[in-house]
Amino acid sequence: MASLKEIKSRINSVNGTLKITSAMRLVASSKLRKAQAAIGNLLPYEQRMHRILADLLSDDISAGELYVTLRPVKKVAIVAFASNSSLCGAFNSVVVRHFKETVSQYADSGLKAEDFYIFPVGRKMADAVRKMGLQSQGDYSHMADKPSYAEASELADRLMGLFAARQVDRIELVYNHCKSTSVQIPVRETYLPVSPERQAALAGTGDTSDYRQDYIVEPDRETVLEVLLPKVLKLKIYAVLLDANAAEHSARTVAMQTATDNGKKLLQDLTVQFNKQRQQSITDELLDMVGGTMA
Repeated sequence: MASLKEIKSRINSVNGTLKITSAMRLVASSKLRKAQAAIGNLLPYEQRMHRILADLLSDDISAGELYVTLRPVKKVAIVAFASNSSLCGAFNSVVVRHFKETVSQYADSGLKAEDFYIFPVGRKMADAVRKMGLQSQGDYSHMADKPSYAEASELADRLMGLFAARQVDRIELVYNHCKSTSVQIPVRETYLPVSPERQAALAGTGDTSDYRQDYIVEPDRETVLEVLLPKVLKLKIYAVLLDANAAEHSARTVAMQTATDNGKKLLQDLTVQFNKQRQQSITDELLDMVGGTMA
């Protein structure tokens, strides 16, 4: 049985840990609100842009042939999003497992390690890529903590360049989607090539009706698509970056809240144990005193 001193030491240790987890929960909660506000402000604009693109592509995909054409997958690029730090529950393990499943599916179809172009966003994903023996295409860890449209745009430009130059035949995005504060869903979606159906789905509607009723296109559809398509692709990377960042803070908030609750329960149990043992110690001393007096 542990001594009173050992129990007291454990109580002090748990109290110290509770202060840390409570502070981390408050910080994560504050960052989550900011991340949710950012993605909430961006989402209507992004969905509208996807809808316009889907409408234009539904008329004639030849105008966006550079990024729309399907071809046999001999090389693939995967952009995988994770976090730079731990203490966020199963957030990283879930997305890493989803990434490994994606790689495994392509490997089963005949692709070798040199056929993968991996863009890891987040230190945890970069570590997983290295352990799998795959070659990373750069260090994008800083983007996980502070999402920036400029950096997302640079990454999108590089991805579009690889696809346009036929160095890769498909580009996949793997990340955790923040469905709610307590739920993060692993997502895998095709970034390139694009399709009207997928753009309509991303816009939240499957309707690709005649856009001429809603838009006046000037100077012509081809010129508009030439400008619009890269903008939408850049916007998509930034939106996923914000979504993954919100999912990380959401997972950390829940994890620290759970840790705090568990710590409080443990502290309560230790306090009860300390009081019982202290009471037993006092009782034993009294019995010793009474026994000595009677002798």
